[in-house]
Amino acid sequence: MKKLLFILAFVPTLLFAQTKEELIATVKANPKDVQTLQTLQRIGVYDPDYKELQGLFKKLDKKVRKSNSGKLFERYLDALKNTQVGKKAPSITQLDLSGEPYALSDLKGKYVLVDFWASWCPPCREENPRLVKTYAEFKDKNFEILGVSFDKEFANWDKAIKDDKLTWKHVSDLQGWNNSAGQTYGVKAIPQNILIDPNGIIIAKNLHGDALNAKLREVLK
Repeated sequence: MKKLLFILAFVPTLLFAQTKEELIATVKANPKDVQTLQTLQRIGVYDPDYKELQGLFKKLDKKVRKSNSGKLFERYLDALKNTQVGKKAPSITQLDLSGEPYALSDLKGKYVLVDFWASWCPPCREENPRLVKTYAEFKDKNFEILGVSFDKEFANWDKAIKDDKLTWKHVSDLQGWNNSAGQTYGVKAIPQNILIDPNGIIIAKNLHGDALNAKLREVLK
């Protein structure tokens, strides 16, 4: 998807564009520097490859891997491992707009797109009209969307949903980038999404627009 993405601002050097190959080369050249973990975090930040990151992480110096930053990165790797295609989707339970708890499991038996977004994220808002069209086409074909917001302010979240006419179910814990579901799914950039089948198995990640519609037509025959 060729568009700007909102990425967790944890790396000042993120401002300096580098190719994936350059980032990998930097990681391999600095295995004893704890700052290398920040570079490693930037590799495939939108759609990271768990096995690739794990392999690079294992080649870092033991002191780097055992540092506090290293332990945090291991948690991130665990989240990626547990949310790969073919895995059972981890549970999500947060409050909906009425303040009531709502769970991903409440949609069991349907194809569900878990959409990670926020009202303050321009690329997310640009994506919303396409999602509205997708939902209109497939909502009566055993398909639902669960919006998980990285907002902190309820009013902004609520207004964006109404302004963008997002008529599917929405939840949030209003913790911004610390959203518990986002951490469980290893989300470091938005918009991102996960497509789950009626048995709760992840069958695709980060499909948008025509690619998402094509996948839904394939599975919703």
